[in-house]
Amino acid sequence: MRYLLPCLFVLLNAATFAQTQPSGTPIIFDTDIGPDYDDIGAITMLHAFADSGRANILATVASSQYPRVAAVLSVMNTYFGRPSIPIGVPKGQAVQDADKQHWTDTLVARYPHAIKTNDEVPDAITVYRRILASQPDKSVTVVTVGFLTNLANLLQSQPDQYSKLNGRDLVAQKVNQLVSMAGTFPTGHEYNVHRDTPASKIVFTEWPTPVLLSGFEIGNKVKSGLPLIQNQTIRNSPVKDVFRISIPLDKNDKDGRMSWDQTAVLVAVRGTEPYYSTVSGRLTMLDDKGTNGWDSTQTGHRYLVEKAPVSKVAGLINQLMMHQPRPTKQR
Repeated sequence: MRYLLPCLFVLLNAATFAQTQPSGTPIIFDTDIGPDYDDIGAITMLHAFADSGRANILATVASSQYPRVAAVLSVMNTYFGRPSIPIGVPKGQAVQDADKQHWTDTLVARYPHAIKTNDEVPDAITVYRRILASQPDKSVTVVTVGFLTNLANLLQSQPDQYSKLNGRDLVAQKVNQLVSMAGTFPTGHEYNVHRDTPASKIVFTEWPTPVLLSGFEIGNKVKSGLPLIQNQTIRNSPVKDVFRISIPLDKNDKDGRMSWDQTAVLVAVRGTEPYYSTVSGRLTMLDDKGTNGWDSTQTGHRYLVEKAPVSKVAGLINQLMMHQPRPTKQR
């Protein structure tokens, strides 16, 4: 009996520990959240997946220097009960687009958030390196739904206090796959690739893990947001406020906002089937203006091709975007 009790104690402690640890796919979410607002739908889906145990949000980092970007991320993480999720913002040269629809003004004025300015958070690369170094090998999925600025900087980063590895080797050791809303397939011109073309070239040439691409043509057909803003039971929601404010301001959004970023989160967490099939090859950069091509003779990259009806994917995304926070205030 004296041997059984310690063993039982260890087993119980192990079970308790396992129950308290976040489960699901470990994800670093890299976003140009604000001014565009499909990013809000994407981060909402990510928190919904985290609440269901499908995702573990390791960090939310911005790929732009929009002045309110850190505050907006803080609003969203706080609203969904995860205010302590690390946030990073690029400190070097980066895109700084304007929020012409001013939905970010409403969010930071109306909802609680501890982080008020970009100056209060570390460089995105510091966050990346610290988080990646702490994770098991080949475990992390990086989801990028904005510019490739941070990922290019990460690849070029040098050893530091978090890891003796350079950026490329650290990514190769710790990352399972990169899922990116980028490009138009098999060839075309897309904003995320174009806006920081030099970074895009570095990433799509040098990234050392498998890359899954949700192209412009995928999310362009998936409309979201109307069921959310028409729902009368959802109140005091930053997600609803963003879509309520923004959809009427663009005639192209009369049937709902295009869901480019949401499709990337969907396949990052739930996989491509049964929603999409994929084509293998490699994204190539055709010019200095961000135009991409596709080389089917190479390997390492895949892009999504529609398989399930668009209405089915739209229904799922709209459902996930109406996800409400759990009653507990902090997890």
